Amino acid sequence: MAANPLALIAELTYRCPLHCVYCSNPIQATREKSELTTADWQRVFAEAAKMGVLHVHLTGGEPLGRADLEELIAGAASASLYTNLITSGVGLSQARLATLLEAGLDHIQLSFQDSREEAADWIAGARVHARKTELAHMIRKEKIAFTVNLVVHRQNLDHLEEMLQFIEQLEPDRVEIAHTQYYGWALQNRSTLLPTRAQVEASQKTIAAAQQRLAGRVRLDSVTPDYYARFPKACMGGWGRKLMLIDPFGRVLPCHAAGVLPGIEFESVRERSLEWIWQESSAFQKFRGETWMQEPCRSCAKRAEDFGGCRCQAFLLAGDANATDPVCSLAPERHLVNEIVATVNADLSFQQSAFQQSTLPQTSLQPSAFSQTAYSQTLLPQKVGGRNRFWSYRTNPE
Repeated sequence: MAANPLALIAELTYRCPLHCVYCSNPIQATREKSELTTADWQRVFAEAAKMGVLHVHLTGGEPLGRADLEELIAGAASASLYTNLITSGVGLSQARLATLLEAGLDHIQLSFQDSREEAADWIAGARVHARKTELAHMIRKEKIAFTVNLVVHRQNLDHLEEMLQFIEQLEPDRVEIAHTQYYGWALQNRSTLLPTRAQVEASQKTIAAAQQRLAGRVRLDSVTPDYYARFPKACMGGWGRKLMLIDPFGRVLPCHAAGVLPGIEFESVRERSLEWIWQESSAFQKFRGETWMQEPCRSCAKRAEDFGGCRCQAFLLAGDANATDPVCSLAPERHLVNEIVATVNADLSFQQSAFQQSTLPQTSLQPSAFSQTAYSQTLLPQKVGGRNRFWSYRTNPE
């Protein structure tokens, strides 16, 4: 029997007022199925707590798009789950923050796209950076744990030190420097997002210096981007080992991207209990243990550390979910990653100044009231089916 999970990732909705070019949400997300109800989620939280889950990460899309977010937080809190809201901040007024705190919210993770307003809005596809900065100061005044998440990539990594200085003045408890993971929209935009080797090496020095400078004041976490690592990380702690994710429609998955894998049926909390899905479903059994492993994983000393790497990455790069993750230096398909990296390092045309190619309209999204109608105000620069001359923007489910 598998040990029960430690954390639950609750994707409350795929709706979002931002169109970040690296979003991990499915490209083909639709509104064909209704989102889980308040009662559904509250039941799930109670089941998770009974299994021994400690944390629930409320994410999306934008979880603030759920009008019942306060009720969901209250339900999770009543089940003694530690609640973490992962948000863009759009729709978070002072009054709503107060109601979320009253409901039992323990932690807020606020995302930033850059320290420079024009570049940040360009990456997000919406004029929101200035409002995010205001929100960060508002959050810091409250007695709540506060993390700032910064996704880094080729278009902003050259001024990482500037971004860290910007984040430092927001006074978070923790900073997460998250290299773009190439799933969903990020995979579609990989050619403009994957950094060069020189950028990665410079960033590692910058981060090490910042960790030393901020020691004892701010925790700074970062991980080497997969394509530049010698060995893969244990994605999500290993398939079905530590974490489980529920999408807005009730499907239970071991990670954000697992829905791309063919031939796997992911059960729904509408029909099955969380405990049964975790322990008995074929999807969660699929890549547990070692019997599924191919060589060199099967005889590798690291197999109990990285579990063969990411199954989704293996499928997306090599076309085989059972293969050794191609980012591994020992993988037979490592040449696929080497070719991608070589192309990026040979083509230096995609520089950070490229945001000048995409000019945002002068109208702006008003984040004080988040509603369905707000999506029509969201800005897609040079919109042509969600794509401009440089990259593809995330679109909302249709």
